[in-house]
Amino acid sequence: MRNDRRLPPGQRRAAGFPRFGSHLSRPAPAVPADPVIELRGAVAEEFDLPLATLSTLPRREITTDFHCVAGWSATDLRWEGVTFETLYRAVLEPALRPGTSVTHVVCRGIDGWKSVLTIEDALAGDVLIAENLDGHPLGGDHGAPARLVSPQQYGYASVKHLSRIEVLTAAPKPAAGLMFRTHPRGRVWAEERHGLFPAWVVRPVYRTLIAPIKFLSARGGEAGRSRQRQR
Repeated sequence: MRNDRRLPPGQRRAAGFPRFGSHLSRPAPAVPADPVIELRGAVAEEFDLPLATLSTLPRREITTDFHCVAGWSATDLRWEGVTFETLYRAVLEPALRPGTSVTHVVCRGIDGWKSVLTIEDALAGDVLIAENLDGHPLGGDHGAPARLVSPQQYGYASVKHLSRIEVLTAAPKPAAGLMFRTHPRGRVWAEERHGLFPAWVVRPVYRTLIAPIKFLSARGGEAGRSRQRQR
């Protein structure tokens, strides 16, 4: 196992890989019978890519850590899928309008969550569209049927239940809100936790929220529902 000194600044190792998120007090969304990824934005023609198409592209497996912006890290997770760069070069780039210069990518999930990545971050070699975790297909708690995994960014960038990718030619407007405004890049080793405040300001606040969010997330998760059925 890795030594905690190798974790990014402000991170602490967590036991296992908990289901976590401010919107996860409810169960994961149902997986469509024939899931697709909607490809939108600066393409010559919008289209839907059947998720099954990923099986025809070169696959990659990586072992990496997952870092939540709240301050916990799940270590040595084994993800398997298709790199975002592979999908981009094989499918998205040929579909762009002539002369288009992509600067950002917006990824959206069936659950309504979205993240914005610079094209530089999205095309990093370890960014995956993952379908398997630790040798098994993704469950609902961790983003079935496929999710984005961007190890060098905080977990909010790694959209679960990936259903839509938009390519943009300019940065979108930042989301409204103050306390939880995400950093435009969210790189873990630079500790880019927040869009407005420095890390030392938000770090203690975020940590106080870990326990209640973890509790609510577990209630909406697969393990929580299983316990309720057994009562």
